[in-house]
Amino acid sequence: MHLSNFMSSPIAWISLLLALTLPVQAPAAEGPQRLAVEPFVLLPADLRQPEGITSNPATGEIYVGTFDARMPEASRNNQLLRYSPDGKLLGRRSFGATPLTGLAYAQGKVYILNFGASRLQRVAAGFGADTPVEDVASFGALAPPAPGERRIDNPDGSQDRIQYGAAGFPAINGMVFDRAGNLYVSDSFQGAIYRIEQATRCSPCSVQTLLRDPMLATSGSLPFGANGLAFSADERVLYINNAGDGRVLRWPMAGGALEVLAESIHGADGLLFHDGLLWVAANQVDRVLALDENGRIRMQAGEFQGHDRNGAPRGLLFPAGTAVSGSWMVVANLSLPLTAREGDEWEEETRRWTLSRFRLPKTP
Repeated sequence: MHLSNFMSSPIAWISLLLALTLPVQAPAAEGPQRLAVEPFVLLPADLRQPEGITSNPATGEIYVGTFDARMPEASRNNQLLRYSPDGKLLGRRSFGATPLTGLAYAQGKVYILNFGASRLQRVAAGFGADTPVEDVASFGALAPPAPGERRIDNPDGSQDRIQYGAAGFPAINGMVFDRAGNLYVSDSFQGAIYRIEQATRCSPCSVQTLLRDPMLATSGSLPFGANGLAFSADERVLYINNAGDGRVLRWPMAGGALEVLAESIHGADGLLFHDGLLWVAANQVDRVLALDENGRIRMQAGEFQGHDRNGAPRGLLFPAGTAVSGSWMVVANLSLPLTAREGDEWEEETRRWTLSRFRLPKTP
């Protein structure tokens, strides 16, 4: 049929109008952006298990604490380390047998969660081997030591009830400051979030139990519940990782119930909010994931790529925390074996411990 004859028919005009008015199909959505990880720092040969990490946003200096929990205790060598933005070791301070977890920088001081001593401590950011360490606050057993039971509604209409146990040991793990200088600390065993008012000014400081909830405890294979903490940009929401449950939680600071933001992030450890994204160190999948505030994974960095000839991991192996230094994200590779069985974990092969890094992508 000639085109002019076709267009003279009513059916042709109706078809043309429909084609013009129907929405254009959007291009397929892209998946998470993949970010390449590179080696950054090889820790001194006498140190192992870097866990806590933070940075000075003004200078880019990086601070790292170790979680050396070997037995017997006399074999441990826990240290706080200070690195330049280009990875040069500038200082180290011994903490002996007590493992360290979360670190935070504020007003010229590095704040340290001394897991082994159940204390919050601080030290001058330019510390050396003999710089005094100040005790800021102590944590103890809560009553009751475990939060209440968790109730789970199943698809078949039944309900599970999980009751948690705890021996009263305060497993202080992650922390974050708000802009007013108040400090928030997670307790992975007792299922709690603590608040220390004006933590940069008080000494000694009092500890307030801000939140206790069964969603902060875990019965998962990884025996740590509440872990990394981060605030939203407006500080209206506190984000909380539950490592054992593999969840990122959100809690409105104005009050309300804990909500699940993201699921199935196995080993959700350190947490950092940066440029509109939540960066989660997922220690059991050897990746750092960037979530938007709807919980969708937008970026992912790293994977384990074996050990080099020195026994140092290539890529990421049990990443425990992150810190921003300039245009880089620096990652602490804890590389910690968890199971009693031998031969089932790559972490058992680690002989030297490392920091890795990746270039931060530009965000809209």
